Amino acid sequence: MDVRKEFETIVKAAEQLGTDASRFLDKRFASIIISGNRVIGLNNVPGLRLTHESIENGVKVDIVVEDGAEIPLPVHVCTGYVEKKGYQRVVFNIRVGKGAKVKFVAHCVFPQVEEFTHEAISNVLVEEGGFMEYSDEHYHSDAGTITLKTTTNATVRKDGIYKNEFHLTKTRVGKLDVRMFLTLEENSVGELVSKVKASQNDEVDINEVVYLNGEAARGLAKTVVVGLDRARVNVVNEAYGNAPHSRAHISCEEITKGDEVVVSTTPILKITNDLAELTHEASIGRVNQKQLETLMAKGLTEDEATDLVIKGLLV
Repeated sequence: MDVRKEFETIVKAAEQLGTDASRFLDKRFASIIISGNRVIGLNNVPGLRLTHESIENGVKVDIVVEDGAEIPLPVHVCTGYVEKKGYQRVVFNIRVGKGAKVKFVAHCVFPQVEEFTHEAISNVLVEEGGFMEYSDEHYHSDAGTITLKTTTNATVRKDGIYKNEFHLTKTRVGKLDVRMFLTLEENSVGELVSKVKASQNDEVDINEVVYLNGEAARGLAKTVVVGLDRARVNVVNEAYGNAPHSRAHISCEEITKGDEVVVSTTPILKITNDLAELTHEASIGRVNQKQLETLMAKGLTEDEATDLVIKGLLV
């Protein structure tokens, strides 16, 4: 398949996630497009440097946002695979400089894979006073035979802010293993949010971990999962209060529908400093009956009302 056709295939799939494909060709936007083990599109902007190199079965990308730089438009990252079988590994090393601000919009698109494993590793450092937001959305094939392993290791320095959102809600999951590890230093803020819809025989494992290592650090780990049919879902969210006046909240909300679905959630809270504060809330069960009755009173069937509530949770 030539590069142009690869580009068109990946971009078309990305458009189904709601992205504006024209931004990959707009020189005002920093962007990178990865297909298999190659980079087929790349654009840098002032204040941000994207470099890459090939590794076995994939690509390593280094992204540096210069100290004090404010990137006005989102950085677009698109990772795709256009063959039916294979293995892809991508490594992102991201450094956000002191006082810098940047937002990433990432799409992983695998529209026609049949037997495929995608492994993604993100190593993130947000320097003092920096701000980074990363939104990652996935689009898979309906075969349900993909294995997706994604690991994020993020450290946020003093007064920094880091937000990470992972979404896999529009297609089959396959087998999903999400690991997020967030270390927060003095007066920094971090959020980890995962939203997943699992159906048929999908398997989902999610582990979000927040380390409050700096005074007055604040963290959130939030997971929303809908388990349908025969799906298997396991969520473990952890928070460790290691510094005075640090705070973290763990939230797990899981909706089930199906006689054979199996869903579990485990919050783990540990304090090593008696001035730290950790809280959690967790719920597993069918859609709230009161919500269903309210919607059904407006003329919806029970199935239509259930689908509407689920869509609202996963937005």
